[in-house]
Amino acid sequence: MTPPIRRTTLGPPTDEAPAPVSRETSQGLATPDWQDPTIDTPIGQEAERAVRVLHRAKGQGLPRPPRQRVFTIANQKGGVGKTTTAVNVAAALALQGLNTLVIDLDPQGNASTALGVEHRPGTPSSYEVLIGEITLEEALHRSPHNERLYCVPATIDLAGAEIELVSMVARETRLRNALVSLKEHDFDYVFIDCPPSLGLLTINALVAAPEVLIPIQCEYYALEGVGQLLRNIEMVKAHLNQGLNVSTVILTMYDGRTRLADQVAEDVRAHFGDKVLRTVIPRSVKVSEAPGYGMTILDYDPGSRGAMSYLDASREIAERGSRTTH
Repeated sequence: MTPPIRRTTLGPPTDEAPAPVSRETSQGLATPDWQDPTIDTPIGQEAERAVRVLHRAKGQGLPRPPRQRVFTIANQKGGVGKTTTAVNVAAALALQGLNTLVIDLDPQGNASTALGVEHRPGTPSSYEVLIGEITLEEALHRSPHNERLYCVPATIDLAGAEIELVSMVARETRLRNALVSLKEHDFDYVFIDCPPSLGLLTINALVAAPEVLIPIQCEYYALEGVGQLLRNIEMVKAHLNQGLNVSTVILTMYDGRTRLADQVAEDVRAHFGDKVLRTVIPRSVKVSEAPGYGMTILDYDPGSRGAMSYLDASREIAERGSRTTH
């Protein structure tokens, strides 16, 4: 009977169990990542992708705009991703080296929650700023997730601001005046998150900002109500803020498996032209989960499709801002 063939590491395969191989070679070099068995698992792949995304984002600084850009994020239709867009684009810009501020004008305070900023009753907030009790500087809170990311939170007190503002002098320009006084911080971008309505809070935001960013959901009735928003923007432009301009439209909650999403995207691009970002934000459970942990998607799951999409959208916005001023 022929004895079994013994094998060496340089010879043909053997029937003996191979000796364990260290990840360190005899020269002291680690095996490349693609040979690392730990990233063959879904969790390992997710972690490796998150590290790669964050490393790329931090290493790729974005151009600063020629002057501060202030956006009102508006759409009176609820559930289209206004707050999600505000906090995640802001976080993406801050991650890439730009000083960013989010002003929460929604009484629900969801933007404040997502940025990890305290907004219990009694917290200095946008309500006190609007009624003139404190300055915008006094209401600033830095997000614990990024030293370049700040927020002016909203408390439940803001729910009564619509009524209180009615009798006040210059009621439509109170936020704009507050922003002018903010000189201590050199913010590159300011995002104003509006409630799903066209009341005095949204009017204050439209008067305070030269640019409007409209998130549009890639679903049925997506454009319903946008016509009314555009008419209101034109009225504000005619009477209160001649520099107001719809500069950016972003498609949210995109589901590439449906023909409907593609049709809505085509309709929006046909209507708004090159104002629509090339990047679309996919529908994502993780994007919806993140605020529950007081985080943006870039902190909660930086390797996810949602995080990468918001990074891409922020780069588009920054690149457009470096080419033009409004």
